[in-house]
Amino acid sequence: MTDWSGYIGLILQGALVTLELTVMGSVLAVIMAFVAGLGRVSRFMAVRALATTYIEFFRGTSIFVQLFWVYFVLPFAGVTLSPLQAGVLALGLNVGAYGAEVVRGAVKAIGREQREACIALNLTRGQAMRHVILPQALPLMLPTFGNNAIELLKGTAVVSLISLTDMTFQAQVVRAQTGSTLIPFATILVLYFLMALAISTGMRWLERRVTRGLDGVRT
Repeated sequence: MTDWSGYIGLILQGALVTLELTVMGSVLAVIMAFVAGLGRVSRFMAVRALATTYIEFFRGTSIFVQLFWVYFVLPFAGVTLSPLQAGVLALGLNVGAYGAEVVRGAVKAIGREQREACIALNLTRGQAMRHVILPQALPLMLPTFGNNAIELLKGTAVVSLISLTDMTFQAQVVRAQTGSTLIPFATILVLYFLMALAISTGMRWLERRVTRGLDGVRT
């Protein structure tokens, strides 16, 4: 009979890579979401155009193609990335484009009276955004940000195509070595579910924390 302890350990090692990809990719995605999302509501046309181009390009092309471009094509331009770096960059830029529209929509959802109050208080646009608009818009973003984080987690499976040893890659290795499909893929199914559940739980906690004391904000 097959000794599964070593093979399960191999998949768990891959799970750590998946977790690393998810965390770093999510950080990049959040940064890009705010940069591009706020760029979309900028008063400068060039900034709006640049943000829109980024969003439409990464939403309108396949994550597979984006990953291959980052890993296989960029070296021709003198930029060589490790599989982990390529995975983080492709996933972060892709999910960040979706997050940018979440940021834009949440900022636009803040009532006109709030902006007029900022003008009455003689706040600059930057001060109004930082102290009034974003604190109210953030609770509106969090539920969708949670969904985006889970989508990014599931999207990490594509990095197995560039031989990064995430848990999907390791499950394929185990299947090839043991001839069993059920056990390795059932294992990563459970692991993906547990990671997604952890993200959902964490985001719900963060929503409660952020909305504490903010009257009139719906989550």
